[in-house]
Amino acid sequence: MKLARTRSTAAATTVVLAVLALATACNRDSADSGASGGKPAIGIDLPRSDTDFWNSYAQYLKKDIKSRGVNALPLSNSQNDVTKLVSNVQVFQNTKAKAIVMAPQDTGAIASTLDSLSAARIPVVSVDTRPDKGEVYMVVRADNRAYGTRACEFLGEQLGGKGKVTELQGALDSINGRDRSEAFAQCMKEKYPKIKVFELPTDWKGDVASAKLQSLLAQHPDLNGIYMQAGGAFLQPTLALLEQKGLLKPAGEKGHIAIVSNDGIPQEFDAIRKGHIDATVSQPADLYAKYALFYAQAAAEGKTFEPGPTDHDSTIVKIPNGLEDQLPAPLVTKDNVDDKTLWGNSIGQ
Repeated sequence: MKLARTRSTAAATTVVLAVLALATACNRDSADSGASGGKPAIGIDLPRSDTDFWNSYAQYLKKDIKSRGVNALPLSNSQNDVTKLVSNVQVFQNTKAKAIVMAPQDTGAIASTLDSLSAARIPVVSVDTRPDKGEVYMVVRADNRAYGTRACEFLGEQLGGKGKVTELQGALDSINGRDRSEAFAQCMKEKYPKIKVFELPTDWKGDVASAKLQSLLAQHPDLNGIYMQAGGAFLQPTLALLEQKGLLKPAGEKGHIAIVSNDGIPQEFDAIRKGHIDATVSQPADLYAKYALFYAQAAAEGKTFEPGPTDHDSTIVKIPNGLEDQLPAPLVTKDNVDDKTLWGNSIGQ
């Protein structure tokens, strides 16, 4: 899309844009952004590239941008850094984005940026994370409290209501980490009071999770269960540690540690098939990408939505700073792990 400007300011504007582009060049994706066809420009920031889940989300985004003919500006990646996210958003604003898709990992620190975008009448679609404050057009997300509750109920049933469980928590400055942690704790307290829970905050970092789990196992070698809030970050280091300590027993074998995860990546499915973990909640990376683009385009075109059921098996709910489309996220076990409709069985096809 061409920028409207007068001849007297053209040179100055070009310099400003060049500096901004240079400042974020190392964070931007060079993938083909699809055909514009006169459609409103959409700015899209990827939140990170250090987990299999978010890499899968990026794959789906790029595929959908091309297939849907979205006029996407060059993708940026804020690399789990809110300062980079703010900088990338500024570039989108200066290159005339009509809507912006982001997934802020620090949901408290993005409020002022959202306020600025709202003042500029640039709607925002937030994916997977719900900003604590600041106006959003739509949050595309699953019910993360349900993740914690399902994990609790699964482990509670597997352990017969008693034993020791550790929870590898995500970042507690993230709404997702808080929702999963609070729901898991509440469920355990109410339904399984005889299960001892050890909470291990990790900031979504696999190495932190592994180190804390190793220390816990030294004190409690009789650990019965593990809840991993993010399989993409925690699966590999957790299984490697258990194998190193001779604790990676297949499901059904004496000494097996029951493990439930969140994400729904192919590696988790393989681990379920091998009996290394027991279940995961499939966080819909494919639907996150699909409906992020859907709502961004709708926002850019001035369309509005109301709370209630949708035509894609979800429910839009009212939140304090906008609306949230709560997409379905099924529990995956050995009974349905080969279901071809699960995105973890079709990624890359």
